[in-house]
Amino acid sequence: MNYLAHIYLSGDNDELKIGNFIADGLSGNKYSHFSSEIQKGILLHRKIDSFTDTHPIVRKSKKRLHPRYRHYDGVIIDILYDHYLAKNWSTYSTHDLNDFAQQFYNLLTSNHDILPEKIKHLLPFMIKGNWLYNYRTLEGIESVLIGMNKRTKNQSKMNLAIEDLQIHYKDFENDFTTFFEDLRTASLEQLKTLNR
Repeated sequence: MNYLAHIYLSGDNDELKIGNFIADGLSGNKYSHFSSEIQKGILLHRKIDSFTDTHPIVRKSKKRLHPRYRHYDGVIIDILYDHYLAKNWSTYSTHDLNDFAQQFYNLLTSNHDILPEKIKHLLPFMIKGNWLYNYRTLEGIESVLIGMNKRTKNQSKMNLAIEDLQIHYKDFENDFTTFFEDLRTASLEQLKTLNR
């Protein structure tokens, strides 16, 4: 899953949110200097990724993309699924999405010193483009896909995935809706395990 889903699945625990968000900026087991709650967030992130990568519905979604994008199909699906979460936000949360996004940016800004360098570099772009909020529109997703393609020096062709999204829009949305219920359940179970 992509940024919005990871943050959402952390619940109301700010340190858990930070850990879940920064996990991709850390390598291996180099996180023992963080608080225990941030460490739980990192472990939750990894569990979410593992669950997502092996889920049959996600594999079905990726299969629609694989011939064109090959090993980038998983990255694209993560982004597309965040679109459906943002678009249908009121189904999953009572908080306004833009307020949720701004509160999270403020949380990261006030904890800037502890963020990994990779995340410190990413954060200004994320805030300026209000990524979490703009995932809800096709234009917002297209902008993210164009940016991701540039990061791969135009080798991934991820910028073209907006076409695949439009062609298979309902199929991807149905996949997301079913999968996300499974993921929410699995995340809650993992949180219980981490809090024992």
